[in-house]
Amino acid sequence: MIDDDSISTDEAPAPVGAYPHARRVGELLILSGIGPRPADGGPIPGVVFDDDGSVIDYDIEVQCHAVFENVNAVLDSAGAQWRDLVDITVYLTDIPRDFDTFNRIYGEYFSADNGPCRTTVEINRLPTPIAIELKCIASA
Repeated sequence: MIDDDSISTDEAPAPVGAYPHARRVGELLILSGIGPRPADGGPIPGVVFDDDGSVIDYDIEVQCHAVFENVNAVLDSAGAQWRDLVDITVYLTDIPRDFDTFNRIYGEYFSADNGPCRTTVEINRLPTPIAIELKCIASA
């Protein structure tokens, strides 16, 4: 049997389903998908809605920084740090529009010689009106 621990924190946005923020399995810390929603349940950073509640625009730069803050909050709650990240999967809803901005901001947090492995994919949509989500694995 695998020894595991589920990890949840009030410092990151509540999951939108029945899952923890992260789970420690052996020496790995596996984070659930994390987006830019605020921990306090307030408005999603950088999203502009019309009167009907439909998204009409978003600021990917604001969302990127919010995602990294949320990932850091989960890592912190698990006793891990940025340097412990070994793999990140990036989900963007519009690669042609957002990849260059994301890549630049990613470079503010990591460099090619000390950062985790990374995969970036475009998807049609995410479960909430966000433009980015990260799936991370750390060794901690």
